[in-house]
Amino acid sequence: MQTAVSATVVATAVAPSRKRFFIMALLFITVVINYLDRSNLSIAAPHMSGDLGIDTVHMGLVFSAFGWTYAAMQIPGGWLVDRVRPRILYSVALILWSIATILLGFASSFIALFILRLAVGTLEAPAYPINSKVVTTWFPERERATAIGVYTSGQFVGLAFLTPVLAWLQGTYGWHMVFVATGVLGVVWGVTWYLVYREPRDFKGANDAEVEQIREGGGLVDMQTTAKEKKGGFSIADLGIVLSQRKLWGIYLGQFCLNSTLWFFLTWFPTYLVNYRHMDFIKSGLLASLPFLAAFVGVLCSGVFSDWLIRRGHSVGLARKLPIISGLLISTSIIGANFVDSTPLVIAFLALAFFGNGLASITWSLVSTLAPARLLGLTGGMFNFIGNLSAIATPLVIGYLVKGDSFAPAITYIATLALGGALSYILLVGKVERIDV
Repeated sequence: MQTAVSATVVATAVAPSRKRFFIMALLFITVVINYLDRSNLSIAAPHMSGDLGIDTVHMGLVFSAFGWTYAAMQIPGGWLVDRVRPRILYSVALILWSIATILLGFASSFIALFILRLAVGTLEAPAYPINSKVVTTWFPERERATAIGVYTSGQFVGLAFLTPVLAWLQGTYGWHMVFVATGVLGVVWGVTWYLVYREPRDFKGANDAEVEQIREGGGLVDMQTTAKEKKGGFSIADLGIVLSQRKLWGIYLGQFCLNSTLWFFLTWFPTYLVNYRHMDFIKSGLLASLPFLAAFVGVLCSGVFSDWLIRRGHSVGLARKLPIISGLLISTSIIGANFVDSTPLVIAFLALAFFGNGLASITWSLVSTLAPARLLGLTGGMFNFIGNLSAIATPLVIGYLVKGDSFAPAITYIATLALGGALSYILLVGKVERIDV
């Protein structure tokens, strides 16, 4: 007791350090790499499908392969996140999925592509539950949406700025090099994460004042200590808890709808531009990057605006749900691409829709706020499981909808799901508060 009191006294006398923002930067870089390894297939697909003789239906299956295992492994992945330190689990996952990515560069058949994408999906499964755990450990509630917004922006900024680079690599060295380059980058970063990351109380340079500031603001700085005591096996009762809450179902279904737009851009978007809008993807790299830049701006606006609302005294519910619902409604504008022929107008509608997707993408902030503290990993796993069923559904549905010459039914499908996501947050989530079990 005396030690705790002394630590509090010291914490109030010394200016808090700001090492949590360094952790934010680590998460940002990790997410950039994570999403490059999810989307590199879409860059290579137009040329790869021609080289390997893969039609749109089978290409849809390859696109969806990631989603099958990524979704299926979310519950086991969430269970692992509750038990294994982020330093260890993230490093192992990063290195292994990056090796599988490198091997994609040597695939020579539909079967090889399909199996390796299944492997990448399996190994990436713990990534976002780990992100959620790290940010809940390191950030007080009033800063958490900004932190989530910054690291989530990595999925868009990496694609926006590095898509032209990957397109250049493909044009210069062939589509094989797209996978080799992104995979090697991931292996290097996996080693870096292991060497650098620590929890708040163990991180060099994070003083007691910062740890106390995080704890008083609602950050779960001692979560890992609690995890050490949690050695039991998988509990059906715990699974029942995360499946029986209406609030949680609101964010689960909303995430499925939100991710449907995202997975269109991660899979079929380049093919849409090249084969249905007759653009040269390599020469039009900047133009094709505009929707990702718009999404990046949307994510940053979302997190900063949400935390600003909290600091102005508004409820957590309003601060978190307003950007999400508004963003999903804006995403329905993608349907406008069906009614224009001009390339700039097509890109404008897609950019507006993806801006909305970015604006809505602080949904993990609600996982951090709603989930039972001892089940943060399992709740995040379930959230990501249901949300990423869209990684299976979107590529497959679009693959079948575009068997003809028109992409319009696929665009309509994406717009309809965006509207459904907004309704899920409006009608099901209700008051935002941590579920106590």
